[in-house]
Amino acid sequence: MGVRIDNVGIAVESLEAAIAFFADLGLVLLGRDTVSGEWADTAVGLDGNHAHIAMLEAPRGGRIELFEYIHPSAIPTEPTLPHEIGMHRVALAVDDIDEALAIAARHGCHPLRGVATYQDVYKLTYVRGPSGIIVMFAQELNRG
Repeated sequence: MGVRIDNVGIAVESLEAAIAFFADLGLVLLGRDTVSGEWADTAVGLDGNHAHIAMLEAPRGGRIELFEYIHPSAIPTEPTLPHEIGMHRVALAVDDIDEALAIAARHGCHPLRGVATYQDVYKLTYVRGPSGIIVMFAQELNRG
């Protein structure tokens, strides 16, 4: 059986804010829709599922699907901590981590701690993105 990851789905408080954040980082908005009905209830496993959605794609591959729930009402949660079990983060490979951090800062999103270097191979940082999403920026060093 062939398999590939199609996308990562993230529920957000504000679809517009999340789209703006990821688009400014270089992801391309592929489309938007409003979904509801029996098919959506069945697929998601949630009665009365009604949401605004948007699909974004990174130019070098990978998609993020964002959901803003209309019904049932979204349930706010505490932001995920890096050591909690469950859906953890979305990682973006970036060409320039400083530029990515400047873009994130324009959206009020800042690193959890700072920028680290892993074995002279990557510069890495986690930022708290829109709706508390943890987003990792990873810049490969010595690409050539």
